Amino acid sequence: MSALDDRPTEVGPEPRLESTHDRQVWNRVNASPEFQELRSRFRRFAMPVTVAALSWYVLYVLLTAYARDFMRRQVFDNLNIGFVLGVAQFATTFLVTWIYEKHSTKTLDPLALSLKASTEKELDR
Repeated sequence: MSALDDRPTEVGPEPRLESTHDRQVWNRVNASPEFQELRSRFRRFAMPVTVAALSWYVLYVLLTAYARDFMRRQVFDNLNIGFVLGVAQFATTFLVTWIYEKHSTKTLDPLALSLKASTEKELDR
């Protein structure tokens, strides 16, 4: 195991920190088990849902491109399978958004708010 393995992975651009104390707090929070747990919870949700949604989209595009006869089949009066699956793409987007909001409220927000409160206390010292 190298020294690099102990470093916290980067989340995004590091904020502009005004003092050495701010930088130390930032580094401590970034390496904390609570923050790592928050990232882990987010990734455990986001990765599978992203893969599923993109797979569903690619399947729709492939069916549209290569299974034209299938997509032209009438389902109702003037509605064909292609139209129904196209509308289902929008429904999927709203469903994923709704599920993420529920997941975030239940599992991410409490930990994030706790982490935020403790970080703000530390920064105010």
